[in-house]
Amino acid sequence: MVIERSEERDQALKAALPHVPALGWTKAALAAGLTDLGRDPLEQEWLFPRGPVEAVEAWCDLADREMEAQAAAEDLASLKIPRRIRRLVLIRLEQAAPAREAVRRALGLQSLPWNLASAARTVARTADSMWAAAGDTSADFSWYTRRATLAAIYGATLAFWLQDESEGHAATAAFLDRRLAGLARFQRMKRRA
Repeated sequence: MVIERSEERDQALKAALPHVPALGWTKAALAAGLTDLGRDPLEQEWLFPRGPVEAVEAWCDLADREMEAQAAAEDLASLKIPRRIRRLVLIRLEQAAPAREAVRRALGLQSLPWNLASAARTVARTADSMWAAAGDTSADFSWYTRRATLAAIYGATLAFWLQDESEGHAATAAFLDRRLAGLARFQRMKRRA
């Protein structure tokens, strides 16, 4: 499913974010954000026809685009691929830090059984965005395995980050490093076999 992108949707999402901790990812939060912008709260009906679940997907897409823009500004080309991936995951989490409760609420909404397809689309798009920003040009079976592996690593790291209270989320960075080191060990064993 291709996600619709527009400046109106991006603005509505950013305006709704401050309301999400209290209201959750709901029509009420979207309406409050639109009201803050001086727009008709009913605009949410055409901005997000599938409701809050679509808003969460659009917000994750916006976060992916913001991550890609920051990665381009940092020029990660001098780093080896594993360090690029590490940096991209950390960029994504650093950018999400001010909206940590909104992330928690989004995960709660997407974990409902009827929203699992939305969750799968979201994490797949994020993993693909990270690999694209890292410069991946694979076109074979590894295209799929790389994204599936990164989706699992990112998901685990995100869950850890949500409960991490360490200074500067240093424990999350260490957790990510352990996941990436484990993957590197697995890749070396696979090549030897």
